Amino acid sequence: MRNFLIGICTVFCGSTVIKAQDVYLSIPENNIFNRSEFTSVPTRVMTNANRTNWDYAFLGFGPTAPTFTSVSGPNFTHSSSSFTLPGSTLLWQLESMGGQLPATGISGYLPGFQAFSTSAIKWYEPPTSILFGGGFNRGNINFTFKIPASQFAANAFRAGNYTMDISQNYNDFAPRNFKTILVIPSSIRWLTTSLTKYIEISSLNDYRITGTKVFSLDNTEIANTVDFNFWAKAASANIQFTSSKGVPGTRSIASIKLGSNGSALMTKALSANFQNFSAANFNVVAGNRTNFTPELYVSAEDFKNNFFEAGTYTFELNLNAISADNSINSLQNTAVQLKVLPRSEITIPSSGRNVNFNFNTAAQYTNGQSQMIPNQIILSNNENFEMYVKSDENYFKKGGLQTNINSNILQIGVDGSSVDIPLSKTPQKILFNGTPVLDRELNVRYTILPAGAQSLVGKENTTYSINVYYSFTAI
Repeated sequence: MRNFLIGICTVFCGSTVIKAQDVYLSIPENNIFNRSEFTSVPTRVMTNANRTNWDYAFLGFGPTAPTFTSVSGPNFTHSSSSFTLPGSTLLWQLESMGGQLPATGISGYLPGFQAFSTSAIKWYEPPTSILFGGGFNRGNINFTFKIPASQFAANAFRAGNYTMDISQNYNDFAPRNFKTILVIPSSIRWLTTSLTKYIEISSLNDYRITGTKVFSLDNTEIANTVDFNFWAKAASANIQFTSSKGVPGTRSIASIKLGSNGSALMTKALSANFQNFSAANFNVVAGNRTNFTPELYVSAEDFKNNFFEAGTYTFELNLNAISADNSINSLQNTAVQLKVLPRSEITIPSSGRNVNFNFNTAAQYTNGQSQMIPNQIILSNNENFEMYVKSDENYFKKGGLQTNINSNILQIGVDGSSVDIPLSKTPQKILFNGTPVLDRELNVRYTILPAGAQSLVGKENTTYSINVYYSFTAI
């Protein structure tokens, strides 16, 4: 009875050891997203409780090589979808039997890394005859598994389990049938590392373009094992503005739209609330990396009205890649800085470059003269400003030589202002408290008062000239 009970115990204990156990290989997201080779630790696939030698034919010749055969097809199959991974994705090689590699003799050898197949694949080649001592230890039969980097680049690894059913040909190795399961984690990760976007405007011509202004946020790369949507918002409803003179202000974030170069994103006005900008789900693709280029759009009118003044405009974008089932997400913030450099222009069309006073009658000497030159100056300035006028000399010239006719007989003012400034070599203000403006046309008034005109009586009948200069000063 005692021996009988010991026999029963041995049977039950043996059944515990040889219980079928599937092989689970958890693939780290770093290997998937970085496309770097995955190599497992030695992993138990089977156990051997009894035998120490291979099967041989009669008289010990003609070994039976141990094999693996896929009985579920050539591919790994996803557990919850129709997606598959090719059998070549996973490679394997025997690592040890009972703690060490089997003995080899004549022609016995360890094959290199191989893939599962619907055909029987040898995982060890025993010696040609038992006479050469081709044995092995009892215990765990461990394998090393590998996924080459090229497989991560070539295939789409979706979150979940990919399974292949495997059969092996040795009765004394347990289990005879098992599943090899690749476990892919659910993950989304931003690979784009730039957390700031700097945009500089250095030309007034940018504000003369009639089309929509486009600012690229550069390539965005998101690694994913699940389908996701791209959500975005601004951290605030207002853009913070600091003028070139340090004066703070705000602009509405709604004047900026977010979209993409291509059809990846829908174009919508930004707000302080998250919106889904995805035109469709971003699916898991081969290589597990999604690339697209977000862009910011500002209409020509909004750009001129809201972003013309020199200074710095800043706002923060909150970007969020959220899985299609809303179970996981990955956030990234991008600080956007738009810097508008101080720029100013004074343009005088060729038709307004010469102002002529002709003194041909007594009345012209007696009463003086005045001329209004329409649209003589076109001015642009993106700062608060004052405009000044001066001459190159304090006296008119005749044939390049200085005369005694003082420049101050000529007075200059602008339409809409009652102030006329006597011309001198010292710059004098003719436009006060100007605000940022683009391509403003000014009518300029030139006057020689009666006293100035009368001082010309008796002067030589010829042409006298002087150069007039206009300039800005920021305030």
